Amino acid sequence: MNCVTLWNIYLIYERNRFSPSMNTFYVISFSSAGKFLLDFSLYYLHFFQAARANILLAIPAFLYAINNYLKFTMQLYFNPATVKMLSNLKVLVIAVLLKIIMRRRFSLIQWEALALLLIGISINQLRSLPEGTSAMGLPVEAGAYMLTLIFVTVPSMASVFNEYALKSQYDTSIYLQNLFLYGYGAIFNFLGIVGSAIIKGPDSFDILQGHSKATILLICNNAVQGILSSFFFKYADTILKKYSSTVATIFTGVASAALFGHTLTINFMLGITIVFISMHQFFSPLSKAKEEQQNGILKLVEVNDERRSRDSFINMAAGANDDVSHHVGSDDKQPLLPR
Repeated sequence: MNCVTLWNIYLIYERNRFSPSMNTFYVISFSSAGKFLLDFSLYYLHFFQAARANILLAIPAFLYAINNYLKFTMQLYFNPATVKMLSNLKVLVIAVLLKIIMRRRFSLIQWEALALLLIGISINQLRSLPEGTSAMGLPVEAGAYMLTLIFVTVPSMASVFNEYALKSQYDTSIYLQNLFLYGYGAIFNFLGIVGSAIIKGPDSFDILQGHSKATILLICNNAVQGILSSFFFKYADTILKKYSSTVATIFTGVASAALFGHTLTINFMLGITIVFISMHQFFSPLSKAKEEQQNGILKLVEVNDERRSRDSFINMAAGANDDVSHHVGSDDKQPLLPR
């Protein structure tokens, strides 16, 4: 109100002066520029406050930076469809981390569904015994086992910490949180590039070397996938996100067979079927019915206890009122002695 009044007074003052040198467009333009600078400074302050509140996003960003290098390394040991199936092992680790870190509760049926998921993945890995494989059909190289363990553990921790960090600042915009998350990720990946250049020499610092249209599509795919994953972490949960990735396993297997000539074995098809049965069992209403029934019983017991306590208090108050209003008679004055 005061600003509008000052603006009107200023216009009347300039009109009375009748100064032909005043350009109205300049005044309006500079006013708009002043508004922009003021809003930018206020948003800048809000930006730093939000960045300070979302500092926990640096932890999953660091873990994701490590996982991004593991994804490409895993391709040297397994075909893309198998890598996608191995990534489903993260669900078990994620469930344990959610129970420990975020106090998430799972029913017995849900744990059985996760075990069924592990069985489906194992069936996909069972093969005949070609040369250079063990009885379980897995590569005998120790590096493959170690990479699988790291490949399962690191992104699982990143997903759980990411969900915790996003939901702990629920009022912050998801787009602003993504800006912080991938800003930290860009910093850590750039440090990795610098470290690689120091180890391999300055010639390896050429970031555009060896890139093609396929790598550009891969970059765009990873960018879109990362943005969509954040919505799962904040508005759903990590397990739902990991289960939804099993749908992409079918397309990965088909694309792998079409592009690289990999065979879709019967074990792969059976494994996919069991994985989808596990997903249906995990999210079935029956898996949560027992837990909800137990919660209902606990609530009923709490209500009954509260009602019983309230009735006892009323009875105590009524008894005290009777004692206060009781008139002492002649019989009450006699001592309590045996007659």
